[in-house]
Amino acid sequence: MTPQQQQDFEVAGGVDTHQDTHTAAVIDPIGRVLGTEQFPADPAGYAALLAWMRSFGPLQRVGVEGTGVYGAGLARLLRDQGVCVIEVDRPDRKTRRFQGKSDPIDAISAAKTALAGERTGTPKQRDGRIEAVRNLRVARRSAVDQRADAQRQIKALIVTAPDDLRERLRGLPVKQLISICAGLRPDQADTASPATAAKIALRSLARRHQRLSEEIDELDALLDPLVAAINPRLVAANGVGTDVAGQLLVTAGENHERLTSEAAFAMLCGAAPIPASSGKTTRHRLNRGGDRQANKALYRVVICRLRWDPRTRAYMARRTKDGLSKKEIIRCLKRYVARELYRIITTPNDQKLAA
Repeated sequence: MTPQQQQDFEVAGGVDTHQDTHTAAVIDPIGRVLGTEQFPADPAGYAALLAWMRSFGPLQRVGVEGTGVYGAGLARLLRDQGVCVIEVDRPDRKTRRFQGKSDPIDAISAAKTALAGERTGTPKQRDGRIEAVRNLRVARRSAVDQRADAQRQIKALIVTAPDDLRERLRGLPVKQLISICAGLRPDQADTASPATAAKIALRSLARRHQRLSEEIDELDALLDPLVAAINPRLVAANGVGTDVAGQLLVTAGENHERLTSEAAFAMLCGAAPIPASSGKTTRHRLNRGGDRQANKALYRVVICRLRWDPRTRAYMARRTKDGLSKKEIIRCLKRYVARELYRIITTPNDQKLAA
């Protein structure tokens, strides 16, 4: 469809993002579709998309699907141009059953969602130091997962290894086990032998484990000063280290002012209790939503404080006497920790202000 003559009223836009193309739609204040168009997913396409939307009238807001993936570049350009960007989810299945599925339909749905204010989420900014932390953490987490896989595979091979090799390696501490396996010298000419093949496999996995450990150490050496420079008070909090602080900073985002309250941060971390009351029963249940990695970070803080912090241990004892289970007490503690750390995250960094 071609743009109509520019109107005096404000319009709203919606974008369905994909790897190679973005489909845009523009609607008027009462939801009538003014136009749909497809643009390439590159800087020139982003600029053309914005110019096309503005040709219909003053642009009020734009709903974008996938602002953290395929729509990241477009969201960045719109924000730089002073356009209000709303992060929208894809339509639910019930809506798709009635309306069908196509790129223009999804773009129109995103525009109507943004216009109606059904979604008010502000996308994360991805052009600051916290985005650098996120990138480094992606590599670190992958290395940690692969190292754990290698360690599990080593132990599985030991279970089925020949008796003499199994007796030699079984029960050793992980560090010593990896060192011994990496130093094995099997006969390469006898690979048809199960014992020799087991030694070759153990050596390969152990050396992979060592290389991954070195990679993790290198990434930690980069992350430690970076996270400390972003928010030193967060790193210094009780039970919080570089890994936990980095995850919570990534969850909150560079523009943490998008979080309207500590309750919103707790909900984002999956630490806000969900009402599960009925009739005369009043109770809450665990929140299974939110960022599960952030929830895991809060859990680690709670477990650390239960081990070392006298106040947390006293709270555990008091709530146990009240009849709460350990799981329920940990849920409560995660909520308190989320409140405390939210205030630290959203407090301006004194070092940054001084600079």
